[in-house]
Amino acid sequence: MIKYNICFVRRGDEILLLNRKCPPWMGCWNGVGGKLEGNEVPRASMIRELEEETHIQEYSLSFKGVVTWSVNGGITGGMYLYLAEVPEDYVYDTPVATDEGILDWKPVAWIIDKANAGIAANIPGSLELILHDPNCYDHRCTYENGKLIEQTPLQISSSIETDEELRKTFFINNLGNEVTI
Repeated sequence: MIKYNICFVRRGDEILLLNRKCPPWMGCWNGVGGKLEGNEVPRASMIRELEEETHIQEYSLSFKGVVTWSVNGGITGGMYLYLAEVPEDYVYDTPVATDEGILDWKPVAWIIDKANAGIAANIPGSLELILHDPNCYDHRCTYENGKLIEQTPLQISSSIETDEELRKTFFINNLGNEVTI
């Protein structure tokens, strides 16, 4: 099973991003998230990570699918994907320095701009679906020699978030293994 999660916190046309000071994606803007602990379920882990990394407690949280990736030919990782929405008038002053990096609100147009080299490579290709499509997807990313070469959204069931057996079956049938990372 995958052991990581990521969340994009939306306030109107802005997303709260983290400029990471550690790998992976060190020096790049990315969502907030982390690792599931012990027998923690994906949603509980995401709620905990949001509290730890942002201290934001007032939001609407939606499961948006998973992000999986292969590096040089084999599936090597994945994360549960969430969108947290706060009201447009929600006050959260940035930038904020944290143990993980710097949190700051960034306009969606800036994030998806093709000239933006400072964003995690897979975000521009998936953010529109995350923000505007009610369906869940496996945002499948293929990397070779450290570069994103392909990104394919594959619609999946939202039940993957809560149904452990469905998750196991999905990872075995679609990814060829249980992605134990």
